[in-house]
Amino acid sequence: MRSAPLPRSLRIGYGIGSFGTGTFSTVPGLLLLYYLTNVLDVPAGVAGVAVFVPKAWDLLINPLVGRWSDRTVSRHGARRPWLLAGALTLPPLFALMFAGTSLRGVPAALYVGGWFVLAATAYALFEVPYKAMPAEMTDDYHEQSVLLTWRMAFLGVAILLSGGLAPLLVNSRGGDPTIPGYRLMGLVIGAVMLAGLLGAYFGTARAPRIVRCGPDRPAAHATLRRQLAAARGNRPFVLLACLGCAQMLAAGIMLASAPYFASYILADTGAITTIFLALIGPMVLVMPGWVAVSRRYGKRGAMVVAAGLFLLGGACLTLTPAFGAAYAHLSTMLVGVGYAGLQLLQFSMLADTLVYDELRSGANRAGVFTGLWTALETVTMALGAMVFGWLLGAAGFISSDPDKPVAQPDSAVDAILFGGTLLPVVLTAASIALTARYDLTAQRLDDLRAHRHPVSRPAA
Repeated sequence: MRSAPLPRSLRIGYGIGSFGTGTFSTVPGLLLLYYLTNVLDVPAGVAGVAVFVPKAWDLLINPLVGRWSDRTVSRHGARRPWLLAGALTLPPLFALMFAGTSLRGVPAALYVGGWFVLAATAYALFEVPYKAMPAEMTDDYHEQSVLLTWRMAFLGVAILLSGGLAPLLVNSRGGDPTIPGYRLMGLVIGAVMLAGLLGAYFGTARAPRIVRCGPDRPAAHATLRRQLAAARGNRPFVLLACLGCAQMLAAGIMLASAPYFASYILADTGAITTIFLALIGPMVLVMPGWVAVSRRYGKRGAMVVAAGLFLLGGACLTLTPAFGAAYAHLSTMLVGVGYAGLQLLQFSMLADTLVYDELRSGANRAGVFTGLWTALETVTMALGAMVFGWLLGAAGFISSDPDKPVAQPDSAVDAILFGGTLLPVVLTAASIALTARYDLTAQRLDDLRAHRHPVSRPAA
């Protein structure tokens, strides 16, 4: 029996959480590497490590949070207490990351990296159970896509707001990035995050929960090692994780390169705002279209189309020096259309793999799977920044602070142009090849459901 459509109020209540998660996923990836190399005088290679290591911590903490949330019993449900814990701790820790310091170089990298580790932990408390909720709120293959469309719409607005506003706040003290500008940005963006995270906690208070494992097969309480082994046995999840990591690494490199692209290719530090708006603006507008494409051609077919558009836009960006800023913005919009599809389809397909696992095993392990996915997502995005930072270092990029601007060698400028475009193109092409092997369809899930009779019960 299929679940009834979810009420619009619940879709909105769930989706609004993306104001917080989208902001934290975007702003550090967009500005943190540049903050370290061009404001705190951290060498590019060291800065890349400082951005990456706190996210590598997610490989440990995220699966643990997933396991803890699977085992949580409370009158507010298994997931929502963790949402509240993350909502109350993440915004202030984010603000402290950008609060500034008198330290420079490697000590500054250690200082910022320490706050980043704590912020990443708080993010895991919210994001891991948050991603597990769609598979437990509805049992309908396409209703999950509709629910996630609302999430992605809010995500697009959040990324658009934070990614556009954050550079404006950073540059608000005289046109060049300064510590007071970053401090102001941290406070304002932290407030935006707080509103979104708390909104999801209160907005999902009446969410239904689908029970698939039955009274004789309760949620799994096996050791973490055994549960991770179960994740490896879920072939659709493994394939989705591999193709998703390729796409997220491409996005991480492109995002980290954006401030440098604006400064050294377009010769306009303020262009980071318009470039980012061109990238994220299409997300809000085209998301319903991607749902239609998914219904028409299946999620796998839609994923190939989205990756193809992302790839084409990235390839076009390499010609920016010949065609100028307007051309760069149009190419970025093409990337944005593809990126919107990738984001929606990754999360929709992830929900399918959670249902697939529960129907096959009779155990609720959604928290472990989403914990592993979130760890891979955040680590891979941060790896993109580290890879780009190392590429800059190898190309001779010269770090500085705002009081001592420097001219970059041609090799560094070439690395910014081609490293931020062609590397994502190659990675996206690899993801298309992996997508061709993904075979979890609505029909396969229906065949598994035929042997089980899930029921819905209201939240405790």
